[in-house]
Amino acid sequence: MMQHSIDPAAVAFDIDGVVADTMTLFLDIAREHYGINGVRYDDITCYGLTECVDIPPATIDAIIARILDGSYRPSLKAVEGAPQVLERIGRQSRSVLLVTARPHVGPMQEWTSKILPLPPDWVDIVATGSFEHKAEVLRQRDRSVFVEDRLETCFHLQSAGITPVVFKQPWNREPHPFWEVASWQELSALIAFR
Repeated sequence: MMQHSIDPAAVAFDIDGVVADTMTLFLDIAREHYGINGVRYDDITCYGLTECVDIPPATIDAIIARILDGSYRPSLKAVEGAPQVLERIGRQSRSVLLVTARPHVGPMQEWTSKILPLPPDWVDIVATGSFEHKAEVLRQRDRSVFVEDRLETCFHLQSAGITPVVFKQPWNREPHPFWEVASWQELSALIAFR
């Protein structure tokens, strides 16, 4: 991949696992609300949590429900570097597009407004309810590159003509043909900022 090859106006981003450190929040909720202490971030080696962590499925579902509706005590933090790079993209293109498979935007609108010091009309959050609908939103918004942490979504996007960039996480360590970044600093180096 060539340096500075991504147009800031052509890129969009997943939220959970890319912009928001949702898995750390998942573990914090498991510990604080359910007394579960034995699971580490690096133990989350698959996207289907029931397949890779020793937490009862009903508890996993309850934790995810808390994340989606915002009913938790620990704070959701941004992935390191995400706010700074997104702000720079927003200031250059006057547009930051976040596309999530969450069923509704829920608390993400307020959270995003706290981490991104941009005018609200420059930040668009779209909840698709399913990863299969992300490509349609990206095509409608004329975005050709998408930063994503879920490999299945990346394969789907590629088949729809969208260039995926894998944001490296413990749950996407299988072989794949996509561009990959391990940090927002690495991602920033690929963006053609003025």
